[in-house]
Amino acid sequence: MIPAGFDYHAPRSVADAIKLLADLGPEAKLLAGGHSLLPMMKLRFAEPGHLIDLGKIPDLRGITQVGSEIHIGAMTTENELLRSEILRAHVPLLVEGAGWIADPQVRSRGTIGGDISHGDPGNDHPALMLALDASFVVKGPRGERVEKADGYFLGLYSTRLEADEILTQVRIPIPPPGSGWSYQKLKRKTGDFATAAAAVLLRMKGASVEGVAIALTNAAATPLRAHAAERALVGKPLGEASLNEAARLAMSICDPTPDQRGDAPYKTAMSGEMTRRALLAAHARANPM
Repeated sequence: MIPAGFDYHAPRSVADAIKLLADLGPEAKLLAGGHSLLPMMKLRFAEPGHLIDLGKIPDLRGITQVGSEIHIGAMTTENELLRSEILRAHVPLLVEGAGWIADPQVRSRGTIGGDISHGDPGNDHPALMLALDASFVVKGPRGERVEKADGYFLGLYSTRLEADEILTQVRIPIPPPGSGWSYQKLKRKTGDFATAAAAVLLRMKGASVEGVAIALTNAAATPLRAHAAERALVGKPLGEASLNEAARLAMSICDPTPDQRGDAPYKTAMSGEMTRRALLAAHARANPM
């Protein structure tokens, strides 16, 4: 189908984009990569009167190291994440996760900020952000604030981003040296959303787990941080018993929506299996301190 008519705007600065949002009101929608919004417009499920394209704002792109953090502009594409030497050296979990997203055509246009802002629990970046303890820089008419990823996702397609605000930057603390990582994703075919997926960042001290972050994709109305599973692993070797307990605790917080990818029990079981696989893969990559 053909979308309903709309006016197109291409601001050259974040300040201009914020002003457009304020001036145009609820009829305006932000356009990043467009892979979520444009299909909805073609189906007439969304009919914004104005599109504000963020693609012409240079300040929203780029990957830099600032002290002990990596800063990523919200309009940085998935392919730019995959090619970044900075990320490969310091945040390889994000590179691995980006490689699981859709297909090369989508990754050439899709952006990290658009993926996060959409608030879809089936998107891959939200869980990756939880595992990496990321923060988001949000700007609007009331100024700028920084929001932690843990707590940012409120419900299905719902985040702390207000209608007149723009997510401008992602900030990720550089994981400690020797950290292991893995993003394990079960999907039916190339380009599909996850049936279930798990992101893990792991630190070992000798034979025991010193610290771990576990986050789940498409296991509920929001991405989930498996805090109880993390606590159960700390101070213990990563063996069969601890893996089983971590998987059990991860599954205990799941509340997935049944769809063509599987019913709720199957998706829950696969969340546990992806947790197990991600822990094992992260363990193999970790260098004990």
